[in-house]
Amino acid sequence: PGPGRRTFFAQCSTLFPPRLDHHTMASRMLVQSGLRGLQQQARLAPVTAAPARWLNLHEYQSKDIMAKNNVHVQKFRVADTPAQAEQAARDLHVPEVVLKAQIHAGGRGKGVFNSGLEGGVKLSKDPKEIGKLASKMLGYKLKTKQTTGDGVVVNKVMVAEALDIARETYLAILMDRQYSGPVIVASPAGGMDIEDVAHKTPHLIFKEPIDITKGVSDQQAEKIAKQLQFKDGKIKEAAAQIQNLYKLFLKVDATQIEINPFGETPDGRVVCFDAKFNFDDNAAFRQKDIFAMRDTAEEDPREVEASKHNLNYIGMDGNIACLVNGAGLAMATMDIIQLKGGKPANFLDCGGGANEEMVTQAFQLLSKDPRVEAILVNIFGGIVNCATIANGVVAACRQTKLTLPLVVRLEGTNVENAVKILEQSGLPIISASNLEDAAAKAVAAAKKSKGKK
Repeated sequence: PGPGRRTFFAQCSTLFPPRLDHHTMASRMLVQSGLRGLQQQARLAPVTAAPARWLNLHEYQSKDIMAKNNVHVQKFRVADTPAQAEQAARDLHVPEVVLKAQIHAGGRGKGVFNSGLEGGVKLSKDPKEIGKLASKMLGYKLKTKQTTGDGVVVNKVMVAEALDIARETYLAILMDRQYSGPVIVASPAGGMDIEDVAHKTPHLIFKEPIDITKGVSDQQAEKIAKQLQFKDGKIKEAAAQIQNLYKLFLKVDATQIEINPFGETPDGRVVCFDAKFNFDDNAAFRQKDIFAMRDTAEEDPREVEASKHNLNYIGMDGNIACLVNGAGLAMATMDIIQLKGGKPANFLDCGGGANEEMVTQAFQLLSKDPRVEAILVNIFGGIVNCATIANGVVAACRQTKLTLPLVVRLEGTNVENAVKILEQSGLPIISASNLEDAAAKAVAAAKKSKGKK
């Protein structure tokens, strides 16, 4: 979602999580890091789950979850070969099928494959044609308005029952700060960007806060169904679907379920045609089946590797790598690098639970980036022990045989011992007295390193 959607949900005082850019992710990590720090200060067990981006599910995965929880979706199959796609079209026994490329990005219908095929959503009544179309999707890159670079490789396609939609509405269940709990956002104007509806026809946006202790009552569900302009017998059917979606919302620890369109077919069926789920990362320990659906094929390999070692990492396009504890300090470090004329190569927060192994893994990750020309370590030891970081830095330099310039600024708990460890290591580590000094030295070292290449 673009800025418009973020603005719309911000106006709703919600916690709606948009597709994350680097700054949004950094803000989220600030919250995660703060929570970890509070737990450690309170002497609670440290968080061991690897931090991750918001879990993205493919369309077929979302529909499978809904179908298993009494939410109406069209019949579908999943295929990863053209032959499977053709057979799936036959097995559905429906008059017409729709073939959809499965990637996380939106705008598939208007996307373009590097095979020459235009559009990642195709209709056909002929199973053989479905197989042919799938052969031009699978293994090829699909570029849409939301993908980066030259697109994303399609590894799976969904073959589904094609249904006509008589009427489209919008329905979302999400967490809301104002009400300190879940809220249902509904609009009879579905099938379009909800931010456009909010901008042009705000009177068509309805909000219904839900009492977390009671759930969605029959009266509330029917009220929402009427606001969505369902008529007669369809009111109770739509209300039942709304209640089932809310039960699912709680069951899977979702922070958002967005159905667009929540539609009605010409023969009177109420169907969830498309869905977007977001889940609470903190619930991963009890939602193992859900989080096992994570498809890392579309993620930055560096970020996937970092998450395995409990590191918060986001790759960027600069030349100065950063290793910092605390998301707020990490963002400040990136800002001052920019201010001093450099460009940060990454966001990397090792958190308050950093140990020598994590520091070593972080160095290995940073040193693999061919664009990096210097590394800046900026640690404020409130929770973390500076000596632990210093030992980790020395061990990492030796283990990785680091040749890049390394600037280290340490402050806080046990900093005197940490400085001695670095000085006695015999390594060409550049010490800095404060953050500004560290950034200036890192930028200068990067320029010098670049000149040697």
